[in-house]
Amino acid sequence: MKLHQKTEVLDVNDSNLSGSTFNDANMSGTSFNQVNFSGASFNDSNMTGWKINDVNLAGSKLSNANLTGLAITKCRVTGMTIDGILVQDLLDAYEARNATH
Repeated sequence: MKLHQKTEVLDVNDSNLSGSTFNDANMSGTSFNQVNFSGASFNDSNMTGWKINDVNLAGSKLSNANLTGLAITKCRVTGMTIDGILVQDLLDAYEARNATH
C-alpha cells in the first residue's frame, strides 16, 4: 500500500507492517502499544516529548541525539554506557561522593 501526500488516520491492529518505510511523515500524537520495533531505525526524527514506559531497549544505540531534559527513572541500567563509561560506575561514584558530604 502506498500513501503519498495524504492525511489519514490509521487504526492498525494485529497486523504485520515489517519492512515498511516512513519518510517525511507526521506521526505526532500517534500511540504505539505492544509493538515490535526490534531492528527498527529512527534517523533525523523529532521525538520531542516522547513518553516511553515498560519498553525493552536492550542492545539499542543512541548517537548524535539531543537528550536535553531527558529523565530516566526506575530503569535497569546493567551494562548501559555513556561515551564508553558504565552508568553504574557513574552512579556509584556519585553516591560515594555524596556519602562523604
